[in-house]
Amino acid sequence: MLKRSVVLIAMFLLLPLAAFAAGAPATIKGSFTQVPGKEFKFDGKTVEVIEFLSFYCDHCYQFEKAIPAIKGNFPKKVKWKIVPLYWGQSSSKPGEAYLIAADAGKGEEMKRALFNANFVEKKDIGSVEVLEAIASKIGLGFDFSRKLRGGEKAKEAGKALDAAQEYRVEETPTVVIAGNIMTNPHASGHDLEDFKKNIITIMKSLFEK
Repeated sequence: MLKRSVVLIAMFLLLPLAAFAAGAPATIKGSFTQVPGKEFKFDGKTVEVIEFLSFYCDHCYQFEKAIPAIKGNFPKKVKWKIVPLYWGQSSSKPGEAYLIAADAGKGEEMKRALFNANFVEKKDIGSVEVLEAIASKIGLGFDFSRKLRGGEKAKEAGKALDAAQEYRVEETPTVVIAGNIMTNPHASGHDLEDFKKNIITIMKSLFEK
């Protein structure tokens, strides 16, 4: 009986530590929510940022210009991951194109080219022919076309929607920092400059000793 009591007491004492490990520390500043069921993951050196975006989203296009400034505040400390979404009647093809390009080491170039094609050149980025032309400009050729037309990344693009549901993403862009710290422009009154500042505030408080 004594041994069992000691074990139960030890488990009770460890519960707060377990809860703290799963959730974000109370010292984190800024406006955010914690994703239910997702653990806080931060080794004190580098932080993963997951960005849910849509290449059809104007706010995502505008936010793209702020990302270098965010990364610049934390040189070599940020691992930025893109999860491309498509809402409603929009095509999954731009997201598939991005995923194929990312595998070839051309993800950033493809992302910028897709936004430019849609919002500056006013092209139909759901068109395979348009995507092939974009890919050609950034140095991707036959292999890209084969994979895009063959739907090689269609399943992965579909899983992005499952991930958005899993993280309870309600709008784009949405970023998830260190596993479960989630914020989007709504938290900043849809002011993208304030959104950028909020992300920097959150991340600075992470790295503060």
